[in-house]
Amino acid sequence: MNPDAPARATAGPPPATGAWREGDPPGHRKWHRRTRPTELEAGGVIPQVRLALETWGRLAPDRSNAVLVLHVLTGDSHVAGGAGPGHPTAGWWDALIGPGRALDTDRWFVVAPNVLSGCQGSTGPASAGPGGHPWGGSFPRLTQRDQVRAEAGLADALGVERWALVLGGSMGGMRALEWAVGQPGRVAALLLLACPAAASADQIAWATSQVHAIRADPHWRGGGYHDAGPGRGPHTGLGIARRVAHITYRSAGELEARFGHLAQEGERPWLGGRYGVESYLDRQAAKLVRRFDAAGYVALVEAMNTHGVGRGRGGTHAALGRVRARTVVAGVDSDRLHPLVQQDEPADGIPGADRVRVIRSPHGRDGFLLGADQVAALVRELLDGTPHRAGRHAP
Repeated sequence: MNPDAPARATAGPPPATGAWREGDPPGHRKWHRRTRPTELEAGGVIPQVRLALETWGRLAPDRSNAVLVLHVLTGDSHVAGGAGPGHPTAGWWDALIGPGRALDTDRWFVVAPNVLSGCQGSTGPASAGPGGHPWGGSFPRLTQRDQVRAEAGLADALGVERWALVLGGSMGGMRALEWAVGQPGRVAALLLLACPAAASADQIAWATSQVHAIRADPHWRGGGYHDAGPGRGPHTGLGIARRVAHITYRSAGELEARFGHLAQEGERPWLGGRYGVESYLDRQAAKLVRRFDAAGYVALVEAMNTHGVGRGRGGTHAALGRVRARTVVAGVDSDRLHPLVQQDEPADGIPGADRVRVIRSPHGRDGFLLGADQVAALVRELLDGTPHRAGRHAP
């Protein structure tokens, strides 16, 4: 057993990294391994790649029933199921997967990989590099296209030539779109949630601010902190990054309705205590540092900044025109990170994508995670029926 593992469940100092590491309970994970070197778009090489994944249901004999679910920045392969050994949190889209649900596991074979650098069992900065020590800050730069190439290797290993559906939101949507543009013959249906065709200047600005916060932490040590003791990782920087990110994930209206100008119970902000919303963000930060890796966070944020389906493909319009999948594009009406208007470009550019669907939620970007019933309806529309045409941004 990894000696850091018990510390994650206590109130003491968090381990230097919240990454899953060798010796931790495997939980429901499986692994796909590629032993040949993987060349990356930015020029780096990963000698051996390992992707953690979870699956639900059974693959049909003709391999036609496979569905690929792609997670957000701080998500992982544990889409469905409870928290437990090896899984610090419950499934993040649990209501979507299972018998009788939108992704009915009596019918569909559902696959959810953890991305490279996702730190919950896949190769990344916290895993052993060529010399046997953690990669740390020397882990090569990734793009969304690198992630999709790794996932394509997983599909090959599973014998899946064509996904019945690929779906994801935010960072997961970026990868889903890359799948449909880069390998159009392998995606039958596509569901994009809160996903632009390219990262905007606003999104890059928020993202790089988080990266600077992590790198400014004195415990960052150039990314070489993974073998440090409990409490000696870049937790302050990662916590700040999480606070900043979480503000963009939720809406101003929700925060005002929940917290307003109220003080945290038992505290007086005018005497150095906290407001309620401060306490809320503190809790989000404290939870993340126990289950995530700061260097992995940096790698994924920088990979999100590279998102642009038109790069090297003749521009965005030409790239989107390559998609052959039946497609539904959806956004959240209160999303301030990926505003609803950003969904127009993929909806207009993907042949036959129809109008933008709207997920109505007060929760901001997280509305597509919390509004699983609305996402389920979109999944069923793609898997079981034909989209109805209506006016843009109609409910």
